[in-house]
Amino acid sequence: MNSTRTIRRTALAAGLALALGLGMTATASAGGPRTVSGKPSDAVTRIADFYGAYIDAQSGPGNGGKLAEELRKYYLTADLRKQLKAWEAKNNADGVLRAQNVPVSWKVTDNGTANHTEAGITFTWGDGRKTKLVVDMTRGYKIFHIGTKGASGS
Repeated sequence: MNSTRTIRRTALAAGLALALGLGMTATASAGGPRTVSGKPSDAVTRIADFYGAYIDAQSGPGNGGKLAEELRKYYLTADLRKQLKAWEAKNNADGVLRAQNVPVSWKVTDNGTANHTEAGITFTWGDGRKTKLVVDMTRGYKIFHIGTKGASGS
């Protein structure tokens, strides 16, 4: 099995375990030991877990399908899911990624806020191009906004 497939499976297993509330530390080797860690009580970890699992699901057989929908139900508010469906119908693209394809990598950065967590997501695409999104999560660990500006500036 190649290392990319191993890393993807490890990330998917970690994402699903966290989605089920199990929390875990994943270790993957790619030229030396790497450690990826997180806490289920940390909103930025949860946002990163969501994007890791969602991108893995969209990259896999069937392009997401049932797994992508279940991840949306678990991590996103009902109102955001409704907004994303409308955005997707209008833009013919995936609303979570704001794109028609899947990035080759992503980075999540805590932007911090007082009443909720705001994180910046940077996607890197196959051609090296980078795009950025802002994701907002409630204190109850539900993503309620995905866009180019924070929830208060949308």
